[in-house]
Amino acid sequence: MLETFRNAFKIKDIRNRIFYTLVMLVVIRLGSQLPLPGVNGEVLANWFASQGTDALNFFSAITGGSLENMSVFALNITPYITSSIIIQLLTIAIPKLEEMQKDGEDGRKKMTKITRYVTIALAVIQSVAMAIGFGRSGYLEKFDALNVIMMVATLTAGSAVLMWIGERITEKGVGNGISIVLTINILSRIPEDLMTLYTKFIANAANVGNAIIAAVVIIAVILVTIVLVVFLQDGQRRIPVQYSKKIQGRKQVGGQSSYIPLKVNTAGVIPIIFAQSIMQMPVLVATMLGKGNGNGIGSKILHGLSQSYWCNPKQPIYSLGLLLYILLVIAFAYFYTSITFNPLEIANNMKRQGGFIPGIRPGKPTSDYLTKILNYIIFIGAVGLMIVAVIPIFFNGVFSASVSFGGTSIIIIVGVIIETLKQIESQMLVRYYKGFLND
Repeated sequence: MLETFRNAFKIKDIRNRIFYTLVMLVVIRLGSQLPLPGVNGEVLANWFASQGTDALNFFSAITGGSLENMSVFALNITPYITSSIIIQLLTIAIPKLEEMQKDGEDGRKKMTKITRYVTIALAVIQSVAMAIGFGRSGYLEKFDALNVIMMVATLTAGSAVLMWIGERITEKGVGNGISIVLTINILSRIPEDLMTLYTKFIANAANVGNAIIAAVVIIAVILVTIVLVVFLQDGQRRIPVQYSKKIQGRKQVGGQSSYIPLKVNTAGVIPIIFAQSIMQMPVLVATMLGKGNGNGIGSKILHGLSQSYWCNPKQPIYSLGLLLYILLVIAFAYFYTSITFNPLEIANNMKRQGGFIPGIRPGKPTSDYLTKILNYIIFIGAVGLMIVAVIPIFFNGVFSASVSFGGTSIIIIVGVIIETLKQIESQMLVRYYKGFLND
């Protein structure tokens, strides 16, 4: 990693891209601290502190504390992420969108434009709901039409600006713009969470021995989780492909061998985000409405959906929610992979190009073979995701080590860092080739 950065800074164009990205990240963090006009920030901060639910912690983490601070970037890029997921899902149901997706660069530009429009629409809907909800709860300085309109316009503009910054980082920076915006938000919360762990388990330990043991355990858990994520992100099954020889004119072409890389974690972090969103949405709505704190059956169901009650030895019944969480992650891993990876299309493309998998006939047998291999890989990837996600949940339940970052955050951070480094390396390779050809 350090070697890649050292080499990158030797090339002027890549060095400028890195500096541009850093400037944009500074702008994001500054915007995350600018207070939203018309909001009683102190009262709202006290309300967030009194809630402490997993749903609010999750959204606070991915917005870098902007939601908790109610800054102009409070919505952050969550509308864009939701919009991207919606558009990807709609490509299954709407043939026109599926055609756009396959229509090369022009189709990609049209899909991007549609995603932007949906992002703005979602930002408006979310900001209206927040403005009215907070206004009715007395968290606005003045609950009138002018203040609501100002809040909606500011939140929507903040989300649009972050979307624009993400696209500029992709175009003029190091790439992976939206992912980098999400990563810097999560990273901004980690120092505070580490300080919470230090205060609870090390500073307040009964003696020096216990403090040392606690420090070693915390560091070991973090390192093991990171190592597991790295293996999960880089792991792949390579399917060998052989291309038959052809005569074109007087030349013989083809005959080379290649492979199809099937990633172990094919769906990335999407299954966990989907599962968390579905399970935490009822908890978030109940929290906003001031419900779910009683002893009724409804409150117990909400507790079962909340991660903070899982793996608690004193209340094992709530860990049934963890089983539901595991099933949802596995189901979404298969579902998301099915809409992003089409074995039949790959088999047909291979057949047209004269490629085949050794020992497997081209066409449908190849498609069936890829589907069979993919099903095994998806399950392994989903199990790996669950191990990474459950480790922080286990320590939270057994030791009450409550922090905003967890397995999901670490998967996002490590995945984005690995992909960004690969993009920088590919840009360096292109520059080296250009320099060689110009010489």
